[in-house]
Amino acid sequence: SPCAFSTAAQQRSTGDECGPEDPSEEPKHPLSDCALEHKAIKLEEQVRDLTERYRKALADSENVRRRTQKFVEDAKLFGIQSFCRDLVEVADILEKTAESAAGQAEPSDPTPTLKKIYEGLSLIEAKLQSVFAKHGLQKMNPVGGRYDPYDHEIICHVPAEGMQPGTVALVTQDGYKLHGRTIRHALVGVAVEAQE
Repeated sequence: SPCAFSTAAQQRSTGDECGPEDPSEEPKHPLSDCALEHKAIKLEEQVRDLTERYRKALADSENVRRRTQKFVEDAKLFGIQSFCRDLVEVADILEKTAESAAGQAEPSDPTPTLKKIYEGLSLIEAKLQSVFAKHGLQKMNPVGGRYDPYDHEIICHVPAEGMQPGTVALVTQDGYKLHGRTIRHALVGVAVEAQE
């Protein structure tokens, strides 16, 4: 290595025998060249290290920005989740009341008051469902579909008469999803094979 011989070169006398007019005899500084070389190598390593750290920091900040943006978007979409849970209870009551009024209305009744109440309740129910749809709230209709533990809660098993075992045979309480996320599970009866 050039550094091993540098100390011997430095020990040479730079006395009067070396004159400025003889360029071949000018003192060389291999130690300083070697030191500069080492310093350059160290600086290049530091530049690589700092460049790598900079790239990692950029990637981390981009990931934080994306996560924060996703969090804000989710907050906008699902911020009304608890409000929707409360509203679907009102929708259930309205639906049951409309069904009850429809069952009580008789076509031969001379006063069509109950029929008008039923029609009014039906209009309110339709409007409520359109408002739900506008805000991304959807009623699930699982009858005939496969049982899904993420969307349904089993409350009973029913004999599979003309249905595949494992499919939803009846719904006792409607389930709802808000932008694809289940906010209330549907209470269902699942078809099973009859045991003899």
